[in-house]
Amino acid sequence: MKNTIRNITIIAHVDHGKTTLIDNLMKQSGLFRDNEVVEERVMDSGELEKERGITILAKPTSINWKDSRINIIDTPGHRDFAAEVERVLHMADGALLLIDSAEGVMPQTKFVLSKALKQGLKPIVIINKLDKSDQRADEVLDETFDLFVSLDANEEQLDFPVLYASGRSGWASKEIDGPRENLHPLLDLIIEKVKPAALDKKKPFAMLSTLLYADSFLGRSLIGRIAQGTAKANQQIKAINLKGEKIDEGRLTKIFRYEGTKKVPIETGEAGDIVIIAGLEKANVADTICDLEINEPIDATPIDPPTMSITITVNSSPLAGTEGKKLTSTQIRERLILEAENNVGISFSENENKDAFIISGRGELMLEILLTQMRREGFEMTVSPPKVLFQKDKEGNKLEPLEEITMDLDEEFSSRIIDSMNRRKGKLIELKDTGKNKKRLIFHAPTRGLMGYTSRFLTLTKGTGVINRIFHSYGEYSGDMEGRRNGALISMEKGKAVAFAIFNLQARGEMFVTHNDPVYEGMIVGLASKSGDLEINVMKGKKLTNMRTQGTDENVVLTPVRKMAIAEQLGMLNTDEALEITPKSCRLRKLILDPHERKRQSRVS
Repeated sequence: MKNTIRNITIIAHVDHGKTTLIDNLMKQSGLFRDNEVVEERVMDSGELEKERGITILAKPTSINWKDSRINIIDTPGHRDFAAEVERVLHMADGALLLIDSAEGVMPQTKFVLSKALKQGLKPIVIINKLDKSDQRADEVLDETFDLFVSLDANEEQLDFPVLYASGRSGWASKEIDGPRENLHPLLDLIIEKVKPAALDKKKPFAMLSTLLYADSFLGRSLIGRIAQGTAKANQQIKAINLKGEKIDEGRLTKIFRYEGTKKVPIETGEAGDIVIIAGLEKANVADTICDLEINEPIDATPIDPPTMSITITVNSSPLAGTEGKKLTSTQIRERLILEAENNVGISFSENENKDAFIISGRGELMLEILLTQMRREGFEMTVSPPKVLFQKDKEGNKLEPLEEITMDLDEEFSSRIIDSMNRRKGKLIELKDTGKNKKRLIFHAPTRGLMGYTSRFLTLTKGTGVINRIFHSYGEYSGDMEGRRNGALISMEKGKAVAFAIFNLQARGEMFVTHNDPVYEGMIVGLASKSGDLEINVMKGKKLTNMRTQGTDENVVLTPVRKMAIAEQLGMLNTDEALEITPKSCRLRKLILDPHERKRQSRVS
């Protein structure tokens, strides 16, 4: 029986349930044995993906339904990994647009949908999580239609089919109150509405490289949809870039395709199928892998440029080498080059001495994920404060990246949030009532002012608010912006912090260290309650004598240290500060540790 191939991608905002829906689609299509143990969110294969409950890397899977094979591409829902999403849309013939029945349309939904509509995809809309008590499916459907109109969808795209579903419970229905049995209505609708692309199998082989990963056995592996012809094991192939220049040539050593989440070796891949090929060492994402006689590349959507960069150097603190195993600039350089090869959303550059490396990406989360992965691999490094990447228009005016921020919060917090965004040069675009004393605020604000803002937002809304950010555009430079108001509390000596000293210094500000934590000269051990840096001694113990004192000593009670994510710590840094990252610790420090040298430098500048 000949399979008909359908390639679909799932578009959704972060945490709207797409990975869970795929789990149940795989189970109900008969992919797993009845007695097979299957973990939850099987598509989130990375350690960080499972921990944080987010999809970071786009991954294909495949299921069989009736006489067709459906290739499903799970895409990230967070704005920082948008480069992954843009690429996988090239492989799809159709799209499932998944929207939370309570939250409704969110920024990432809007961003990816606009890209999908431009490519001519006709989405199937699924209103998900209908088992939630606060679901408002009818309103969400109206919002979705308005979104399609605002994104200039054509008449065919506006006539989208709608299903109501619960991915977690494993059912889909054409009506809100319809039967809630299984996901078969969704699988049937995919077969009915998503038509296989009309691709010529007789032409010479060509495919666009869309995803890339390094395999420990096969080496460099490229994933893409075969655009024309057939790919056969051992045939001679080449890679050409978007300009048509030949980059690499070699033999197609192995071809795989997905069956479920497993890679299965095949002898021949046909036009329309999503395959993994090995055999080329230099080919990259957006290159055309093709037969030797082809010279015209396949068009690829240019990926939006990075908006933020950090500089990574070796760990130069007195505690260097005490926690990590990978310390040298050569090891750090090799790891960052590998990341830039595998992650098209990141770009890598270095200074002349090859001891400082600049990594640019789409946002704080992307950079934080990279630094967290490196920590777990045993790296130690020093990271500079993030810098925004500016551009210039044709007239030479300075442009900076702007973000669209969507906030859902209780009405009582709206005034203080508007005030905090005004200080960050944010402009209120929309304010609407979402019911139950809740508001939705939409701002446009410079990326510069939003570094580390998420934690501030959660503090202002007492942990009840939801914030979502997405790159909007490059806009006019909005002038100087005030940095951190609080000065740093800086350690004077190297040693271990003492509870008695910390207790007496707590009135000076917020402390970042607790009893017995290692400290060194120039390390930032807290934030002062006022502006201006202050050098303090956190190792000063209580003077002990053999004389009895009247009364009892006061009990030493330390305020618990706030645990901060890497993104929050990076957002807190001033230009003369850095973040020391090791497998066990993240320490804020001054770039120049010696206090006399710091004063000399400040006088010179």
